[in-house]
Amino acid sequence: MREDKIKEFQNIIRGFYEKNRRDFPWRKTRDPYKIFVSEVMLQQTQVSRVLLKYPEFIKVFPTLKSLAKAPFSDVLRVWQGLGYNRRARALKSASEAIWGLYKGKIPKDMEQLLGLPGIGPSTAGGILAFAYDTPYPFIETNIRRVFIYHFFPRKKNVHDRKILELVEKTMDTQNPREWYYALFDYGTHLGKQVENPNRQSKHYTKQKVFEGSHRQIRGAVLKKILGKGSMSKERLRAEIKVSDKSLERVLEELVKEKFITKHRGKYKTV
Repeated sequence: MREDKIKEFQNIIRGFYEKNRRDFPWRKTRDPYKIFVSEVMLQQTQVSRVLLKYPEFIKVFPTLKSLAKAPFSDVLRVWQGLGYNRRARALKSASEAIWGLYKGKIPKDMEQLLGLPGIGPSTAGGILAFAYDTPYPFIETNIRRVFIYHFFPRKKNVHDRKILELVEKTMDTQNPREWYYALFDYGTHLGKQVENPNRQSKHYTKQKVFEGSHRQIRGAVLKKILGKGSMSKERLRAEIKVSDKSLERVLEELVKEKFITKHRGKYKTV
């Protein structure tokens, strides 16, 4: 890519960001732990929901040690409202691994981050950029949208490999933290202005309907048990109004995944 094209693209992104930058609590800190928590929370979750839960979570678990040492049931209880409860499990497990393996310090190394539960390339890249200002190229939904819109406007089945090459070439290596914030904000803006460019991605998958889904039933069951302390299967069926087959499957999964345990005919959190 020619240098003038890179500059033109960077000027578009920076120009938008200077006038429209968003203000989030996790952008006001350089504490790696707080950024680590926010990056996990933001996986597959709307920013508006994270904004409601993030301050409470940080208040209850202000340090990595407090999270690593907390009972999982406490973590899960505070997590409620964010969905994808497996992320709460992964966040808790990752904090324990960091406490044990890295003496409580969030790793600065990509491979070490990827070795943690629930941490993929985009989350690891976000931690490196926002906590350590490291210019490591990564892709997430908004970044993908920006690059497809600008560089692949009429192409279909765009591979992330092609996008990643452009992310690296256009990177602001002097200030990657602000550059990625700018890409995020511009990508969010595009999402409201144009038909979703991400549909042109080779990796695009349509989000499944949540209402009435197996995931919704899992969340409802876990929320009920957390709220009551313990519940029988009969009581759960009466309050959630779900079929015996669906409830049985959910309870078996949650026990197997160690979200809950069964004792004397009742289910409670671990």
